[in-house]
Amino acid sequence: MTASARLVTTFPAPFSFSRADDAPYLEARPGGRRLVQRGDTDVVVRETGRTGAASEGGSEVRFPAPWTRRFGGYAVAPAGDLVVFAGCTRCERGPGGAVRWELQHRCWAGCPGHATFDEYADDRDHRYASSGSAGFSADGSLVWAHTRGPLAQHQPARDARAEEWLVIDAAGGKVLARADTRTAAAGSVHVPHPDPHQMGLTIGEGQDGSPLRWGRWDGQTLSVDCFGDEDRILMAVSPSGGRLLTVTHDQDILAVHRATDGSVEAELSADEVPGHPEAEPDNDEAEVFFDYEGGFLNEDTAVVGTAESDEEFGAGRHWLIDLTGMSVAGQLTYPFPVAGLPRALGDGTWYTASQTENAIHVWTL
Repeated sequence: MTASARLVTTFPAPFSFSRADDAPYLEARPGGRRLVQRGDTDVVVRETGRTGAASEGGSEVRFPAPWTRRFGGYAVAPAGDLVVFAGCTRCERGPGGAVRWELQHRCWAGCPGHATFDEYADDRDHRYASSGSAGFSADGSLVWAHTRGPLAQHQPARDARAEEWLVIDAAGGKVLARADTRTAAAGSVHVPHPDPHQMGLTIGEGQDGSPLRWGRWDGQTLSVDCFGDEDRILMAVSPSGGRLLTVTHDQDILAVHRATDGSVEAELSADEVPGHPEAEPDNDEAEVFFDYEGGFLNEDTAVVGTAESDEEFGAGRHWLIDLTGMSVAGQLTYPFPVAGLPRALGDGTWYTASQTENAIHVWTL
């Protein structure tokens, strides 16, 4: 069974492929969408409207980065007016190059820390060091940050090997709460919840696993739950905030969870996905597995990919998943070739990159 994709619009990338850290991405928000891309020295945030027509075009803001690409992640505030940069030794936030606040923490490469980026800019151990991440709450009032502990002001009292999850006042940089993640991260990603007091954190520990942490901040206390027996990667939160979509670390099981307690509602095995049509029928190594990214089209439908397992045999495939029966509803077909993975926007649309990653295409069924 197939499901046809219809092109809604195409957005050109702010940067050429040679100047970009990665393909651009879209964020859905009330009244429109926002295009974001990280270049060599700055982050571009471009308001696009819903269709990308010139009459809908909004503002474009460029945020100079405190370090070059690949030395850390970043997150854009919901209002699009501020960016937080998470690096090897600190988080900092500010518009137009002006640093609003900075939070020093122990270096992810294992050394005590650095006063400036220039101290480690040419060091290979820092270029390929482990890393944390940061994310804004849904209303932009909080920054959640996964850092290597301890913070500079707490070094005598904290375990230098610990990794911490911080809740930070976005306006002034004050640390409101902290918790030990009890992890050994190679990297991490924040996945926001519509409730600004909740946040998901998916942590990659390389071949050792993928712990999932769910945080709740009530204004006084940060409580952290562990979902998925240390082996679930959080892909997305549903538009209502009631459900979570995960994939196991070995990529063989897709699951829907209740956000309230992390309990599994339903699962789908990759064995239910048809093998690649270009693979030899008797090829025992032609195993299908899910990609690490996917999302909700709406509360009851998701889009996911099997591109990584498909690449040896031909074009990567994208799938429509019926979450009510937890079944494959069909393979998505496109009017022209697309690249990479499908990324859902939660409003019945999703997007893909062009084959040269110089544009992104928005699709609907």
